[in-house]
Amino acid sequence: MSDVKRDDEAATIPAQSTDGGHADGDVLLKVTGLQKHFPIKKGLLQRQVGAVHAVDGIDFEVRAGETLGVVGESGCGKSTMGRLITRLLEPTAGKIEFEGKDITHLGVAGMRPLRRDVQMIFQDPYSSLNPRHTIGTIVGAPFKLQGVEPEGGVKKEVQRLLSVVGLNPEHYNRYPHEFSGGQRQRIGIARALALNPKLVVADEPVSALDVSIQAQVVNLLDDLQQELGLTYVIIAHDLSVVRHVSDRIAVMYLGKIVELADRDLLYKTPMHPYTKALMSAVPIPDPRRKAEKSERILLKGDVPSPIAPPSGCRFHTRCWKATEICRTTEPPLLELRPGQRVACHHPENFEDQQPQDTVLLTAAKEAGELVPDGVLAESAETSAAVAAEVAPHKPSVATEAAPAADTTAEPAVDAEPVAKADPAAAPAPAAEPDPAVEAEAPAAPEAPAQEK
Repeated sequence: MSDVKRDDEAATIPAQSTDGGHADGDVLLKVTGLQKHFPIKKGLLQRQVGAVHAVDGIDFEVRAGETLGVVGESGCGKSTMGRLITRLLEPTAGKIEFEGKDITHLGVAGMRPLRRDVQMIFQDPYSSLNPRHTIGTIVGAPFKLQGVEPEGGVKKEVQRLLSVVGLNPEHYNRYPHEFSGGQRQRIGIARALALNPKLVVADEPVSALDVSIQAQVVNLLDDLQQELGLTYVIIAHDLSVVRHVSDRIAVMYLGKIVELADRDLLYKTPMHPYTKALMSAVPIPDPRRKAEKSERILLKGDVPSPIAPPSGCRFHTRCWKATEICRTTEPPLLELRPGQRVACHHPENFEDQQPQDTVLLTAAKEAGELVPDGVLAESAETSAAVAAEVAPHKPSVATEAAPAADTTAEPAVDAEPVAKADPAAAPAPAAEPDPAVEAEAPAAPEAPAQEK
């Protein structure tokens, strides 16, 4: 995708100069404990009887000049999170800081000066454009609202912005209904980039575009980032696009961030079981693998309702490694490897944080039947390599808890579910060899044969 060439590349960069003044690496946006609960009201008096936990306590930072990708299933809260950090929605709780300033509860008047620095590309290109206004009026609105007079006039600048996103400057006097969905999305991109914002939240920016246009728009966003020092938060379902454009990737599930890592680490060694299931769905365009069986992880059931999310870890109802602690205790988002934070008691490709808890839940036994044996074997091999790589740098929580784990795990060794859990959990090396742990290791390859 990155090899696609653009025409008139030199003329694609907007003319306004940026006044950011931020060095790459400085924290531009900081989110702490962000929540958004939509109330459910019933009855004549409209009393609240419940709430939809769309975003339920997330923490992350976005550094100046970087691109943070956000992925997850539909309904996990990605778009709501984007509207919260742009202050299009009022947060229920938490804190949002932009350039060190708390903007969590700023009103319309307080946010107006910041609108020049924070813009959003909306997911639906049909509802985000006013059908009564021409394209020139829509794209030129930011200049009038902010009192900015571009060099050469608003019309000339709008026509140049239209050419930037691949539209004809003669479209200036047309109306939105005269364009296709992909063309409308490009109009939304032109409007968002008009004032050279410091932060752009792009909600599915290329989902409505043709495949040939997707590469052009993605490369355009890259060019603008390099020239103007833009910072992106890109929400997408296409994992290939996210991998191409992102520096770091956050994986969301049911209103929570379950994994936040550098792009290469996440795709090479995903640690959260949900992330591993997502990555298994990415097709590999390699003709040599055509005859090979795909190791696709099929998740059990549907995403639970955000009205009544599960207790503890929210993924435990579909996870093949879930144990009792997953049902009772919510895992914190911890940095298990440099540049990789995970919220999981039994992470993939790593030693367990809770190794003493080995008895699987009933839901985990059913979910484990959908996981190919090759995936478990691959996790077992990678776990040993990753743990050996991380051990010299930083002692983990699991290593400190390992001595206590050996004494409590023995009574459950004979249980049939333990053998199913061991391929992903057993490879973590302890500080000193333990006969009890060595005795458990041979049981790992026997589990697939017993189930078959």
